[in-house]
Amino acid sequence: MSRTVAPSRRRIKVRGGNLGAFLCWAVVFADIGTSVYYVPGILYGHFGARSALFVLMTLFVFVLLCVKYAEVTWRYPEGGGVVNVASNALHPFVGLLGGMFILVDYYLTAAISALSGVFYLAIVMPVLGGIATPVTVVALVALGMLNAIGIKESARATAIVACIAGAGQLLVLIAVGVTLGSAGILHSFSALTSGPALPLTVMITGYAAAFLAFSGLESIAQLAPAMREPRRQTAYRAMGAVVLTMAITSPLLTLWSTTLLGPHDDPNQFISILGAHVAGPILGDYVAITGSLLLVFASNTAIIGAYHVFIALARMGFMPRAMETRNRRRGTPHFAILAAIVLPLLIVIAAQGSLNLLGDLYAFGLLGTFVLTCVSLDVVRWRERSHWTPGWYPLFAVGVLTTLLVLLAWVVNIFAKPLATGFGGGLTVVGLVIGLVTYRYYRRHRPAVFPVPFRPQRASASIATALGGRRSAGEVLVILPHEQDAEEAVVLAGAMAAGDRGATFLYRGERHGLEYADLFEVSDPYLKDYKAHDAFARAEMLARKHVRNRRYVYVPGGLPREIVGEVWRTIAPKETLVALDDKDVLPPMAVDRVHRHLAGGTTVLHMFTNRQRRAIDSREPEKAMPA
Repeated sequence: MSRTVAPSRRRIKVRGGNLGAFLCWAVVFADIGTSVYYVPGILYGHFGARSALFVLMTLFVFVLLCVKYAEVTWRYPEGGGVVNVASNALHPFVGLLGGMFILVDYYLTAAISALSGVFYLAIVMPVLGGIATPVTVVALVALGMLNAIGIKESARATAIVACIAGAGQLLVLIAVGVTLGSAGILHSFSALTSGPALPLTVMITGYAAAFLAFSGLESIAQLAPAMREPRRQTAYRAMGAVVLTMAITSPLLTLWSTTLLGPHDDPNQFISILGAHVAGPILGDYVAITGSLLLVFASNTAIIGAYHVFIALARMGFMPRAMETRNRRRGTPHFAILAAIVLPLLIVIAAQGSLNLLGDLYAFGLLGTFVLTCVSLDVVRWRERSHWTPGWYPLFAVGVLTTLLVLLAWVVNIFAKPLATGFGGGLTVVGLVIGLVTYRYYRRHRPAVFPVPFRPQRASASIATALGGRRSAGEVLVILPHEQDAEEAVVLAGAMAAGDRGATFLYRGERHGLEYADLFEVSDPYLKDYKAHDAFARAEMLARKHVRNRRYVYVPGGLPREIVGEVWRTIAPKETLVALDDKDVLPPMAVDRVHRHLAGGTTVLHMFTNRQRRAIDSREPEKAMPA
């Protein structure tokens, strides 16, 4: 039979969000930029005037982390951060572990930010200083209620607050610089090296503790669904702005607040007191009010992030389905919001207004998230090693170095901060137990399948992940129809054809109009496509007795119907099974022979092709499909 020439591949337009680099910077800075209000005071209690030295040490690792997080953003446009990258790169159960790490981080962020905001507001309203704990509890309850009725801050509102608060931080720096003069500024850096030499153990412990100054970096990966295309460019620009902002503010504010202020000053209000010290009460009050407002936004962001993690884990089958339940009138996930707000309340009550205690609890979840994200990205890069360009070799080496440096900080904190290890580790274990018990419960009723989503921007990597390094699984492609009766006929025919070779089962979701994801929502279309869940579960039940090596690929319904042909070209199977009614999803191709199977009123086409199969593995370079 003559061979037909396959048409050129269609350029797939990828729909992005509406957040440009500036708004992405604003949302991330509203989270990460708040740490400067409480970190200098927390570090000062342990390291005194040397605190800025450790912030400066950690800053270099932070820059390397930003590069990796920007890459996570464009590689995984569905968002989800560590949950998504760990699930895709390693295993869904590792994604559950990452979810527990980030929840610990979010819980403590909500508690610390809210409490610190009350302390700063107490500068202009001193009466709040004596009742900081109950006021913080009231503030957290209010934030929970606002989310329950559907009122959340928008990215533009966050940008306004971030700019106003950021301006306050810069004004403090300028005021200090003017007061000290050039000679004084240079002399202030001598505090980093003055005094007795620090033991190696203190250096390592301080380095590990200073990571608290850069908490909130995970936000950039959560923003991926809302980013404007091209995501890669937007992500790197946003992270460049974050790095520049933090490099200017965090080390200098830490240095000057811990060296120019005395022991009689309240470390919980260092930045505002520093502003008043060098420029008068007007600047101090301005920093207190704007900083308090930014801290409230950061607390609310943590609550939003936490309940979206709960929803994502519920859709993955690791949390009770009640977490997805939404209020009929407001459309808000009230049970997930409740789960996100209860623990921060208990943490604040237990801490009794101690920011130092909350800071000591912080390290486990934050650094655990960083480590898991870095390891997952290193694995993804390594799978593509055979087609690296010369520039990828140093990039991979620097990435591994970043992972080791973050891992060092995490291990040090595990031993140096037993309270954080006990709290974060205990909460993680409880979450893992709940997740695995829930998973097993649902699995009794329906097999859980975690298909690989087909990403047009990274077609080869998507298919390589689906095949799992076993090319034989790509020799037989089974296209699942939407009708249940037809699916049974197609799957059984595919199982008989595959035998010991294995098979890849492909399902295209249904198109659901335009859906806009909430801020920080994991917008993986498969998690919301319950018909696809049922289709893959039925395929798993029918095929697992006959097909030893089963692989699953999900094509989002928002992509064009002919994208199934794109998947077919990428896999290049020797045999394809499809229902007669779905044959038009395939591209023109040379067919050696066709067998027709009639089962239960469904005609199944079993097509054999003799085309030269391309070697598809995880190391094939990506061919960009421009928007």
